[in-house]
Amino acid sequence: MNTPLNPHPTPLIAVSHLYKSVQDVSGQLDILRDIDFALAAHESLAIVGASGSGKSTLLSIMAGLDTPSQGTVVLAGQDMFALDEDARAALRARQIGFVFQSFQLLGHMTAIENVMLPLELSGQAHPRQAARDMLERVGLGQRLGHYPKVLSGGEQQRVALARAFVVKPSVLLADEPTGSLDHASGERIMDLMFDLNQELGTTLVLVTHDPKLAARCERAITIEAGCVL
Repeated sequence: MNTPLNPHPTPLIAVSHLYKSVQDVSGQLDILRDIDFALAAHESLAIVGASGSGKSTLLSIMAGLDTPSQGTVVLAGQDMFALDEDARAALRARQIGFVFQSFQLLGHMTAIENVMLPLELSGQAHPRQAARDMLERVGLGQRLGHYPKVLSGGEQQRVALARAFVVKPSVLLADEPTGSLDHASGERIMDLMFDLNQELGTTLVLVTHDPKLAARCERAITIEAGCVL
């Protein structure tokens, strides 16, 4: 049974009456319908549901990468869709980290360069040392100069975790973070993700088909046909 999502008086992120519809050859397709919940700082939430239920679309809208047809997402007191694209990108860079099933590493960059990139883009001082420290934290201190193509899937996902957490985001959004990994690698990624979540006090929102991963979150919602059950 899912835990009811009671809005916190001062949520870090609030999703309010969110709808997403698109037009296809058969007419209007409703992807999300009246999604409404809030999360306080440091909470962890699993979003579960069948493929095609709207989970990844919801995550993309929460990141400000996609826009809703109706409704709002307020992050750290800021209505994301009251901002233009540049301001939304700047807010995302300050507040949000991402981990994807497909890793999304840049193949022409080494592990340390991939982790340095968000620090450099935000103008932070000493990006190489911060990236080195985070890669050592995830057990890749000996792989700093390796390119993604010579890293295993589990190692690539650890680089992706390091890249996401190195900026100390307020919110980490993870889309099937263990979906393409073998069981042992997936277990290690799960442990690392929740350890870093606790250490840095990040709010964690993850989309997953894995009931074991979902059970490690404090709260869960199930999406079916675009609605919260």
